[in-house]
Amino acid sequence: MTIIFHRSSREFHLFNDHISYLIKVLENDQLGQLYFGARVDDADDHSYLVENTYRPVTAYVSKDDYSFSLANVRQEYPAYGTSDFRLPALELAQEDGSTVTNFTYKDYRIIKGKPKLPGLPATYVEDDRDAETLVITLTDEKLAIDLELSYTIFANLAVIARNARFINHGTTSPQLTRALSLNLDLPDADYDWLQFSGAWGRERQVKATHLRQGEQSVSSTRGASGHMENPFVILKRPHTDDFQGEALAVSLVYSGNFLALAEVDPYQVTRLQIGINPFHFSWQLAPGESFQTPEALLAYSATGLNVLSQSFHRLYSKHLVRGEWRDRPRPVLVNNWEATYFNFTEEKLLAIADRAKEIGAELFVLDDGWFGKRTFETAGLGDWWPNPAQLPHGIAGLSQQIHARGLKFGLWFEPEMANLDSDLYRNHPDFLLKTPGRRMSQGRRQYVLDFARPEVVDYIHDLMAKVLREGQVDYVKWDMNRNITECYSAAFPPAQQGEIFHRYILGVYSLYERLIQEFPHILFESCASGGGRFDAGMLYYAPQAWTSDDSDAAMRLLIQTGTSYGYPLSSMGAHVSAVPNEQVHRVTPLNTRGNVAFFGDLGYELDLTSLSKEELAQIKEQISFYKRYREVFQHGTFYRVQNPFAGDPNWVGWLVVSPDQRTALYADFKFLNDMNAPYRRQVLPGLAPDLTYRVEEVGKGTVGDFSGRDLAHIGLVTSDAASGVEEATTDFASRLYLLEGSRA
Repeated sequence: MTIIFHRSSREFHLFNDHISYLIKVLENDQLGQLYFGARVDDADDHSYLVENTYRPVTAYVSKDDYSFSLANVRQEYPAYGTSDFRLPALELAQEDGSTVTNFTYKDYRIIKGKPKLPGLPATYVEDDRDAETLVITLTDEKLAIDLELSYTIFANLAVIARNARFINHGTTSPQLTRALSLNLDLPDADYDWLQFSGAWGRERQVKATHLRQGEQSVSSTRGASGHMENPFVILKRPHTDDFQGEALAVSLVYSGNFLALAEVDPYQVTRLQIGINPFHFSWQLAPGESFQTPEALLAYSATGLNVLSQSFHRLYSKHLVRGEWRDRPRPVLVNNWEATYFNFTEEKLLAIADRAKEIGAELFVLDDGWFGKRTFETAGLGDWWPNPAQLPHGIAGLSQQIHARGLKFGLWFEPEMANLDSDLYRNHPDFLLKTPGRRMSQGRRQYVLDFARPEVVDYIHDLMAKVLREGQVDYVKWDMNRNITECYSAAFPPAQQGEIFHRYILGVYSLYERLIQEFPHILFESCASGGGRFDAGMLYYAPQAWTSDDSDAAMRLLIQTGTSYGYPLSSMGAHVSAVPNEQVHRVTPLNTRGNVAFFGDLGYELDLTSLSKEELAQIKEQISFYKRYREVFQHGTFYRVQNPFAGDPNWVGWLVVSPDQRTALYADFKFLNDMNAPYRRQVLPGLAPDLTYRVEEVGKGTVGDFSGRDLAHIGLVTSDAASGVEEATTDFASRLYLLEGSRA
């Protein structure tokens, strides 16, 4: 891992064993992008990579010749208005009405390790030898504003972390109306664009299209990253798949409005950008103040999409998730929501907890309905104190009884919302986001609190902290069930209303940070009506997230496959629910529901008191098996070996391998039964070629002994010829294989 500055050519080279990133100070003193990709040799001069040929209908920087136009050169952090007509990374609206800027090279510094981003989530290193950071300072002399571009390269990962910071040393207060976290100009456009789109209950479905001239983008304007799109995109070569070929990806460590964009110009140069969505964004950059963009992560793979995903998995697991729960096994939980909804008593909860203990669960979670006058969704949000009608002994009494049973205790909150029928609203009607003189829109009968205001955050913090402290809470499910409308804060002047979306998410982050510091033992799980805020920013505060409100095993195969492109298995809350499934009314085998949920943080969301002895016995065995291998499931190396988005849409294969390669688990799923099916043989990567693996089909017995080399090249036979032949198969069937390796 090295950062080198070649003074004669004014070029920077960031590189490790996997990647190189080349930057050049151009002849007009702005920054140019030369190369990003597989590791290349260091050299004093790569200026031959600056291509700036005369083109018709082009503006040029110099009045004397046609040799240099920003429209023709690849740049690091471009602006608009001085010969580049492509979309910019920044825009500053100045007091004279101009948006033209000129940020030119000033100096640089190299920092061992990785600085924090105040108030924002970001990756980190615990040992300064694990990363090195380059900070290049540009300046606009007329505005007296500095722009710091930061680049962190990690020692053992094919990842660059990027961010930008604007510092106003001048006397005016321009409006920053575009401040992206990353711009990367690529020399060609022969890429497929992969985005992860969907809706509530079908989040992060893989959508692919080939880049063409013009713009391709995904974004959110909801105040959250959203169910519909995700702040993570991949560019891959057309022939690239999970196992071979070149690809790169960008991920934004941010949970609010975002934009991810690829713009292809007429000469097949691709401009890739990601950052805060400029729509409805502005930031008043007052004298002496600064603005920090969120962090963006740029990753590269020369050997397929599995390797690209694994880079993000390792980065997030060790350099984004923090605290006591980063490396600890996540507990198997039982949540009461789909068992009782709002209709529960203390006795019913304790009966479920008794069954939870019997089957081997470790955590009991009380969901919505325990606070204020909350007996339905129309009342009580914001009143974070126990409802004695529901819980006569309060949260403190209930948690004590749960702990006495040998279980941890968890609690649901939705801190960012309020009902109109609440003491919070009656006493503080000004605490809501609302536009003066306009009606308020409702979603799920609730309204959004103005988390841009510190006093609102303080109010919610004090209520939550009291409950957490008195109730001996071990786990918090933090929900957020509606997006922001009427985004206006009465606490800010008109010139700063464009800041409210961003200030809101900063308020969310600040509340998380305060609670984490006060209660470091608590495991936080983020939730936003399921997967509506499943992003890298949340993982900095909550090491796992409720992946989707849709717990149907068949839909979860798609949702969890899509999520795995950018996020580790340890981040995915995955629960077994009752059938017919609440969301899609589908009936799937309990075996399959368990096998799907194993590939994440296992939980159960059903009424254990209504299950048969046979079902309880099967669940008990599932939990016992999961506990034996949860370190592999949660922290092993994950492979999509049969991808429904890129191969047979009826077949899903997931493989996870322990870090020492001695244990692996392969799950084979199909959606619909197929008659007289083809022969199937699945190759299994990631195993040690010189180990011999005893392969067992879980619940059925030993399949045989095979070398890791044979399994990687010949594969494992997984054929099931037909329903009714040999062994009957069904719709939504699955098989789980355990592989244990040893020396022959």
